[in-house]
Amino acid sequence: MSAVTKNLKPLWEQITLPFIHILGKLNVNPNFLTVLGVIFTAISVPFLATGKFLLGSIFVLLGAICDALDGHLARTSKKVSKFGALLDSTLDRIGDFLPLFGLALYFAGKLVWLSVVLFNVLFWFLVSYVKARIEGLGVKDHIGGLFERPERLLVLILSLATGLVELGLVITLIGSFITFVQRLWKGWRKLKN
Repeated sequence: MSAVTKNLKPLWEQITLPFIHILGKLNVNPNFLTVLGVIFTAISVPFLATGKFLLGSIFVLLGAICDALDGHLARTSKKVSKFGALLDSTLDRIGDFLPLFGLALYFAGKLVWLSVVLFNVLFWFLVSYVKARIEGLGVKDHIGGLFERPERLLVLILSLATGLVELGLVITLIGSFITFVQRLWKGWRKLKN
């Protein structure tokens, strides 16, 4: 978790706690929120593909909110599970891909911007892969990085909502590349012994 996310998480959990309690009383399963999040994100694809960026940003935002609530609900309702963690991580990758897929369709006729979108796909996935691989090799320390998933989604949502899509894609690409290099470097330092 990045420094920004780490500092904002307690505030987010405090603000959303009343809603989490309602979901708990309704016996909502955290995995339902995880799936609902990726459904909202999938709905964004046709809007993004046709240049309706504001509408697309709303559905990406709804997906991100569900994703930000599922873990909080799981911890609060004592429904934390290994399968829930696996499902969340897996659907996060799908949730990362879907808006970029919509933008790839939109930029299909513009080679430079299509390339920027596709490199975003590559580095968004590499950021997650390097962390998972390092953890799989037994490193339990926090890996972190400058531009993790919450930062990427925030920049993407803001750029879609404001119509500054190309700028957002450049920022997420640079941030993701830097984070990939940071994680690979930290992994090398942890694993070289």
